[in-house]
Amino acid sequence: MKIILYLSEFIIPLLVFYIVGYALLRKNKVYEDFIDGAKDGLKTVVGILPTLIGLMVGVRVLRASGLLEVIGRLIGYFSGFIGLPAEVVPVIIVRLFSSSAATGLCLDIFKLYGTDSYTGFMVSVMMSCTETVFYTMSVYYMAAKVTKTRWTLAGALVSTAAGIAASVVITVLMGK
Repeated sequence: MKIILYLSEFIIPLLVFYIVGYALLRKNKVYEDFIDGAKDGLKTVVGILPTLIGLMVGVRVLRASGLLEVIGRLIGYFSGFIGLPAEVVPVIIVRLFSSSAATGLCLDIFKLYGTDSYTGFMVSVMMSCTETVFYTMSVYYMAAKVTKTRWTLAGALVSTAAGIAASVVITVLMGK
């Protein structure tokens, strides 16, 4: 097991040296290529920054206004029958937009109910079974300048629903 730990400490530096060495052998201008890549990356960041700020502000407004909790209680009234607690519903909604905000809600649930509770276990499984659909779509499509998303949103929402269903089933099967 210790060999894996030692190997993992050397993989990244070895990979970097390999890439630089290979580029030098091929007589590429390594530093200039690095600078060009950094410039392109910075242009991408500047291009998607307004979208990111809009998503973060929107999620923060929903959370601070209390609307998220009201929606969670309303949906939670019906979802409780299938084993989905009302406290988890806001995490599902926020997770579609922001992973960090969903993590904050997840930590709030851990503080209130504990990590080993039914709700805590379910939200943990749910965080690993779902994705930030709107964030991912906006960032990648904005960076790639894609204007027609076709069936991406429908497919992403169906897979998120499958992840939510899987988290409920796994939590029930684990007997939490």
